[in-house]
Amino acid sequence: MRGDHRIVVATLALLALGITVNPAFTAENSDKVEPPAAANPAPPPAPPPATPEVTILNKHEVEGVLGREVRSATDENMGRIVDVLVDRTGEVRAAIIDFGGFLGVGSRKIAVDWNALHFPPPAKPGGRITLELTRDQVKAAPQYQEGKPVVVLGALGKLEPLPE
Repeated sequence: MRGDHRIVVATLALLALGITVNPAFTAENSDKVEPPAAANPAPPPAPPPATPEVTILNKHEVEGVLGREVRSATDENMGRIVDVLVDRTGEVRAAIIDFGGFLGVGSRKIAVDWNALHFPPPAKPGGRITLELTRDQVKAAPQYQEGKPVVVLGALGKLEPLPE
């Protein structure tokens, strides 16, 4: 009877300790061993998003260009800037000028090299934008058409296609 008592006490001790046979350790599941839940702690919380950098541009240092009038070096009206083209790297390549016509009738859009434009110094808000091309050079340039290859009128009056 004393031996039976030891078996009963040992069995109760095992149950009291919570030791049970896990199916993951049986012979048929021996290749599918999963680590205990305590070994897989929850992932650490994501760090807070970085605060974006802020740049303050003083009003007297910047000015929008869309809709601004463009004049030639001899003070001829060359039209208005209606769009700005940038390449895939974000570099400004050309300005689209609505050239010629009267009140929008008979006008053409021309792509001119950004470097052919000269902007007023920051201390002169409202100063004029000048184009170092003549009216005849701009008149002879091909028309800009959205969705078609862009031919840019260069600073020396030379036509250059923008790379695709």
